[in-house]
Amino acid sequence: MTFDAITGHQQQKNILLRALSSQRVAHAYLFEGPDGIGKRMMALAFARALLCQNHTGCGECPACLKVASHNHPDIHLLEANSEALKIAQIRSLQQELSLRPLEGKYKVCLIDGAENFTAGAANALLKTLEEPRSGTLIVLLTNQPEKLLPTIRSRCQRLPFSPLPKPQLATLLAEKLELSTTQSLVLAALSEGSLKKALGPNRDFFLEKRGQLIQSLSALSSGSTIPTFSFANELEKEKGSLPVILDIFQAFYRDLLLLKHDRPVEELINQDLLGLLQQQNQQTTTASLLVKLKVLESARFHLQRNVNRRLTLEVMLMRITAA
Repeated sequence: MTFDAITGHQQQKNILLRALSSQRVAHAYLFEGPDGIGKRMMALAFARALLCQNHTGCGECPACLKVASHNHPDIHLLEANSEALKIAQIRSLQQELSLRPLEGKYKVCLIDGAENFTAGAANALLKTLEEPRSGTLIVLLTNQPEKLLPTIRSRCQRLPFSPLPKPQLATLLAEKLELSTTQSLVLAALSEGSLKKALGPNRDFFLEKRGQLIQSLSALSSGSTIPTFSFANELEKEKGSLPVILDIFQAFYRDLLLLKHDRPVEELINQDLLGLLQQQNQQTTTASLLVKLKVLESARFHLQRNVNRRLTLEVMLMRITAA
C-alpha cells in the first residue's frame, strides 16, 4: 500500500511525507480514529516509504515488494484482535527492537488495537517509549485513545483520523462495487465513513435486507400483537446481525426526524425509500420518533449484556409500536 493508493486523509499524508523528506521521523506515532477508515493502510504506507530503497515508497524495489507481501524482516506487526495485549508480547517486541535492522535503516513495529494493553504490557511499552533506540519506529493504532496511559499518549506524535466524507466514500464504492449512485450513498452512510465496514460482511445486509426490514417495522401498529411477536421471532434468527439491524432502524428514524425539520433529501440515508419515509412522516410525530430512538438504545444496551434476546426484541417492538 502506497500513499497514493490511500483515499482521503491528505493532511495526515502531508505530515508523514514532510517527516520523511526532512528525515525528522518521530520515534513513535499514535494513529487514532474509528476502525476501518485507513489508519492501518497509512501506517503500512509510512513503513514502506521509510524502508524503500528509493526513499519514496515506490512499490517496485525489493524492500517495497517485501512490505507488500508482509515478509519484510524489519517490520513487526502486533495485533490485538479484541484480545488483551500481554506483557510477554511486549517483552518479545523489545527483544526484536534491540537488534540491528537486517535490511533497512529502521526497525518498524505496528501495534494494532493498542487500547487492549494489559497494565503490565502498557508499563513495559512505556519503558521503550521513554528510552527509544535509534533506528526504531513504533506506530500505535487505536480507536479508543482514552484507554491508553496518558504517559504513553504524551510520548507519541498523535495523528487523529476521521471517517471518510460520505460523498468521497460513495464515489469509491461505486467504482469498486459497480453500484448505482443511490446504492453507494446508502452504503457509505450506513458504513459511517469506514471503507472496511462498507466492504465487510454486512454489505449485502445493508443493500438487500435493509428495505425489507424497514418495511416490516413500518407495517407494525399498536395492538398488533401477533405480527409484532412474529417479527421479533424473525429478528432473533438474525442474532449475529442484531447490532446492524438496530443501526438500520436507527438510521430510518433519523431520516424521519430530518424530514420533520424539512432537511433536503440529500441528507437522508435511505434515499431509495423516500416514498415510505414521506408516508411515515405523515403518521408520526417528533416526540414519538425520539421515544423510538430511546427504545432502540435501551434494546442495544440489554443485548450487549446478554439479556434474554427474544424477550428484549419483543419488548423493543411493543414499545416502538406504542410510541
